[in-house]
Amino acid sequence: MGNAGRNGGEYYTPRPLIRAMIQVVKPKIGERIFDDACGSAGFFCETYDYLKNKKGLTTKDLKTLHEKTFYGREKKSLAYVIAIMNMILHGIETPNIIHANSLTENLADIQGKDRCQVVLTNPPFCGKERKEVQQNFPIRTGETAHLFLQRYIKTLEAGGRAGVVIKNTFLSNTDNASVSLRKLLLESCNLHTVLDCPSGTFQGAGVKTVVLFFEKGSPTRKVWYYQLDPGRNMGKTNPLNDADLVEFVELQKTLADSPKSWSVNVKDINQTTFDLSVKNPNGGEEVTHRSPQDIMDEIAALDAESAEVLANIKALL
Repeated sequence: MGNAGRNGGEYYTPRPLIRAMIQVVKPKIGERIFDDACGSAGFFCETYDYLKNKKGLTTKDLKTLHEKTFYGREKKSLAYVIAIMNMILHGIETPNIIHANSLTENLADIQGKDRCQVVLTNPPFCGKERKEVQQNFPIRTGETAHLFLQRYIKTLEAGGRAGVVIKNTFLSNTDNASVSLRKLLLESCNLHTVLDCPSGTFQGAGVKTVVLFFEKGSPTRKVWYYQLDPGRNMGKTNPLNDADLVEFVELQKTLADSPKSWSVNVKDINQTTFDLSVKNPNGGEEVTHRSPQDIMDEIAALDAESAEVLANIKALL
């Protein structure tokens, strides 16, 4: 599925990146772990391996881990079937995964019983949702990942933690939806860490991404950035590995400064645009540096949006 890229319908999240995200979020036995764009259930399977190897687990703990820990949804039929198979092969015989499009659910319908303590996910981005789907969200946008991010913020209970992969242009886009979403994130959650991933992290995807780590319940005071730089060009023959992320995981424990990491006070962020793109003060590349493919993807999306506007105008004439 990873090598298939677009032909497989999914972008494979490198397992080393998933494992690093899990080490930062630190899920625990008894917590509900949520991913309503779970793809082939890679986040669930890696989290299961992380939790089942904890020392001193009781029979009750294992029962909870198998039956009341992982909750997900997946829209695409092929990915859904693979997710179920993947979890069964990992020992989870009754996966709590539903075949459904989460975005068709109105955000206001999420109740206390639907809350979770942990979100670990890589939602689809560069998608375009229909107007009727956008009506389900207070911040209306066609960008799929931005709709999912609103769901994660709503679904987390107070004190809940999240690690979310998202397109790096989210940090600086100037459209009203992006600005409003960044404002919501900073005011309702503590966005404590931003991991900037280099080009080639996701095989077959031309876009650059960041990972947002946040905790719901208190506003953001300071954001710690880490610029991942393995020192090589990555691709299918030279993918991301666990060793590449060791320094990030270690420095993140104390949010320490280094040549690749730095902190920014929210008071120093523009309070009108809430632009989160910050140049590395140590001389590194800017976090929101965009690849040529990323630019081409945005041009294609804008062309499609313009065509839709023109079609609507013609219909009115």
